[in-house]
Amino acid sequence: MEELVGLLRIRVKKGINLARRDSLSSDPFVVITMGSQKVKTRTVENNCNPEWNEELTLAIRHPNESVNLIVYDKDTFTSHDKMGDAKIDIKPFLDVHKMGLEKLPDGTEIKRVVPTRDNYLAETSSIVSNNGKIFQNMILLLRNVECGEVEIQLEWIEIPGSRGL
Repeated sequence: MEELVGLLRIRVKKGINLARRDSLSSDPFVVITMGSQKVKTRTVENNCNPEWNEELTLAIRHPNESVNLIVYDKDTFTSHDKMGDAKIDIKPFLDVHKMGLEKLPDGTEIKRVVPTRDNYLAETSSIVSNNGKIFQNMILLLRNVECGEVEIQLEWIEIPGSRGL
């Protein structure tokens, strides 16, 4: 069995201006995958600006493995409609975590990550220290869709006795 290096908690906060897939609105939910792992939020009915505020956790065994986010519109009698997707670039976040900077004063900005064609960020994202933990807030611009963004927050959870990053 492969050794666990830690847990990545992803707070899926909200969707912003998501695409309409039903006649009046959509019933969106988010699926996040990493390798064989798959976690999802609940469905928010009839809302193109849903607030999920849900914490989803992935076990990290390979820090370089890609993390994918897909938004779907729930359909009861047909397959769910895709409402866009994005890759979550966790490398800058993991690089900062390796530095061991958890003891910084609350609110200290450790690093800024600017949007590029490769990272799906809608705006500059900050990695900050708060309550002895490191967080990264980001708004992801969905691709393969006419509009939509998803706001998330990353948090690293150390596993006692793990080899770490």
